[in-house]
Amino acid sequence: MESTVEAPAARPTPLRVPAFRRFALATLVSATGSAMAPLALAYAVIGQGGGAGSLGVVLAANSVPTIVFTVAGGVLADRLSRSRILFLSNLLAAAAQGVLATLVATGHATTVSIAGCGFVSGIATAFTAPAATGAVAQIVAAEHLQRANALLRLPSNAVKVLGPVAGGVIVAVGGPAWALSWDALSFLVAALLLLGLRLSAPVTTSSALADLRAGWSGFRSRTWLWTYTAAGTVVVAAWLAGFQLLGPVIAAERYSGARSWGLVQGAFAFGLLAGTVVCLRWKPYRLLAVAVITGAGLCLPPAALGLGLALPWVLLATVLAGVGLDVAIVSWNTVLQQQVPQEELGRMSSFNGVGERIAVPLGYLVTALAAHAWADRTVLLVCAGAIVATTILNLCVRDVYRVNRA
Repeated sequence: MESTVEAPAARPTPLRVPAFRRFALATLVSATGSAMAPLALAYAVIGQGGGAGSLGVVLAANSVPTIVFTVAGGVLADRLSRSRILFLSNLLAAAAQGVLATLVATGHATTVSIAGCGFVSGIATAFTAPAATGAVAQIVAAEHLQRANALLRLPSNAVKVLGPVAGGVIVAVGGPAWALSWDALSFLVAALLLLGLRLSAPVTTSSALADLRAGWSGFRSRTWLWTYTAAGTVVVAAWLAGFQLLGPVIAAERYSGARSWGLVQGAFAFGLLAGTVVCLRWKPYRLLAVAVITGAGLCLPPAALGLGLALPWVLLATVLAGVGLDVAIVSWNTVLQQQVPQEELGRMSSFNGVGERIAVPLGYLVTALAAHAWADRTVLLVCAGAIVATTILNLCVRDVYRVNRA
């Protein structure tokens, strides 16, 4: 007798899921405003008479709450409806940017008021990131998570290429208030889209403090998770120090200054976009090992700059770094979403996020101290070496090869 057992029906791919299309559209819309915001913010500070010191205060006010509140955001993402958190976070960001745009347009903006709006926006970001990671895993079937993560990054990376150019035109023609207004509107539209997502909230009877303790215990028990987070903190710090901070200095000294550095930034954005395309086609089995190895590509630009290579070689190194970084990000997000139960995903994501966010002030501080003792090109080579050494150490962790595609 022939078997009558039917094979299980294949679950729909991400773009066939209405909830994913809504989530992706909200992500794209908010990304258009976020791509313009840094340039508009800088010129808003300059427009009210501020300099580098004032801009530093504003950037710090935005980054500090993302470190302080990310863990709280992770706890709430495992207790409440993630779609509701995303709606409220985007609404809060829209309000903060709307107030900032109004202050700039009316000429009442000051360093303190701009920093205050940035602080509120930073809080919104802290609650958005953990909820978004969990929301994708809640919407999309496990076997389609890599494709979903890549599809989310594809338009966002494209916007990173075009957004700053569009923002520059808007600021030049109409002033920073118009670009900030678009940023506020983009968050508002994203919030309205997310309002219709309606993801169910997890059932929990424990207190938030108990959830935090349990989450920390779960984080420490997963060797692959905390070692990758620790390594990522060092890699990101070295990358920021060697590329974002010292890169423009070397470009001004050895190359053609702003023009060449603009080409380098464009090359990196192109690499990110190409990396997303790679992730749509390539589905490696050893996802965690791939994330570790491809992330090491960030050593290439600081090494090229430190060695004083010609600009075409620097551009090639930067493209390869962008490709590797995007492959690493998509692979890592997929590992996290597949290997961590949904009821813990918000907390695990937040602990990982805190490590990488701490890298921002850490990298800048270490570079500032090292610059007094070493030449800039020496610091660049040290940063590149730190990335390579950290990657090798992370590859010595046995769990890296045990945590694979689900």
